Amino acid sequence: MALSFYKNRPLYYLCFVLVMVFMAGCHKTTNESTEPEEEQIPAVRPVDFDLERIKKRGSIIAIVDNSSTGYFLYRGRPMGYEYDLLSLYAEQIGVTLEIKVTTSIDEAFDMLNNGEGDIIAYSLAITKARKEIVDFTHSHYTTRQVLVQRKPRNWRRMTRAEIDKKLIRNQVDLIGKEVHVRKSSSFVDRLQNLSDEIGGDVLIIEEQDSAESEELIRQVAFSEIDYTIADETMALVNASYYPILDVRTDISFPQQIAWAVRKNSDQLLNSLNEWIVQVKKKPTFNIIYNKYFKSPRASLIRAKSSYSSMGGEKISVYDDIIKVAADSLGWDWQLLAAQIYQESHFDPNVESWAGAIGLMQIVPETGERYGATDLTDPVDNIMAGVNLLRFLDDLWSKTIKDADERLKFVLASYNVGLGHVVDARELAKKYGRDPLKWDDNVEYFLLMKSKPEFFRDPVVKSGYCRGEEPVNYVKEILNRYQQYRQLITT
Repeated sequence: MALSFYKNRPLYYLCFVLVMVFMAGCHKTTNESTEPEEEQIPAVRPVDFDLERIKKRGSIIAIVDNSSTGYFLYRGRPMGYEYDLLSLYAEQIGVTLEIKVTTSIDEAFDMLNNGEGDIIAYSLAITKARKEIVDFTHSHYTTRQVLVQRKPRNWRRMTRAEIDKKLIRNQVDLIGKEVHVRKSSSFVDRLQNLSDEIGGDVLIIEEQDSAESEELIRQVAFSEIDYTIADETMALVNASYYPILDVRTDISFPQQIAWAVRKNSDQLLNSLNEWIVQVKKKPTFNIIYNKYFKSPRASLIRAKSSYSSMGGEKISVYDDIIKVAADSLGWDWQLLAAQIYQESHFDPNVESWAGAIGLMQIVPETGERYGATDLTDPVDNIMAGVNLLRFLDDLWSKTIKDADERLKFVLASYNVGLGHVVDARELAKKYGRDPLKWDDNVEYFLLMKSKPEFFRDPVVKSGYCRGEEPVNYVKEILNRYQQYRQLITT
């Protein structure tokens, strides 16, 4: 019947019908395949690791940015507004401070919620968007966002009024101008809002998330870009490095600057807030703030130093000696530098109450045994220290094959003596822990050697030991070594 219907129809009619059937089928298929579904946005669920567990671990991990005000290394020593305050807080709650550096704001938030850190100690502006994914502490201080631009080339021969005429003082004049800012920063949001407020588009050039604010400021100073935005506190410090910069044009109202923790870290947040309230009442807070934000001369000296992580490649004046000595030992030179800083802060003349002398704190008997004739001489002292380290490494290599694990035993033995570490290893064997592992095993029994039931145990040969010192010694050296590796370019 169907065939008889089409039999006497013109060919074009038949083609038309076939096309319509095909299109109807396509329409049906398309509708079925593109049926809208409810968007599934995975919830960001931060790890559950609050203050109680931080204390049990024995360390708080801070995620920081390398900057001339927040955190940097100078002559082998970690410094900075954030670092100094973090150190005080870690001491307050009885834990050590570990530092992880990232220049990426997005990565910092991911690291926090993934549990790779416990606190973001950037100079973060509190924004509504950020409050959706983290909790902020009480603010430390307030600052404004300012435009960073270059003064005219002959500005030193000009009056203030003449300089102002050459510069952007009215935000409206930013319409059509390219302003380079860090991706995911609060500066992007501010410039977008500013464009709406002034009725014209500021051309926002978003640099990669890892681009440091201070690097963009440097690019303005060297005419690589014309404009960037920075927090006024940082901008003023950098203007002391580069007098060609002008940072007097405000872009925002004052903003609150704070640290961030996971949204489920209520204990940590409450503890930090209570501590911030107390520390801001003490002179210490103003001393630290003024040290980094109100002392441009000192900041300039540090910034231009070859021994600063802000641009230098050196840790100490003894780097060349340390590199040769570390190479003979098979160590990374930055690891040996971290140990020497722990021992003497690179002071070749320092002498301890126990008579240990020089950079690696060698007692005269040990120095004589390992070939040193003058322990105040950096070469002699480092040579003796490295020979002692080699001796200890050879001894421990007979039982501990893993080099990273063995390093902890070597450092602890250097600090407290071989006998006490051997005792801790024997206690680990006796009580069913791993005598070839340091963390939570041999380390634990070195701490226990201050208790009579352990230092009087028959397997113990060297008696009482205040184990906190060598345990912290190992942690601090390895932590500093990681800092050196992250910040000192070699």
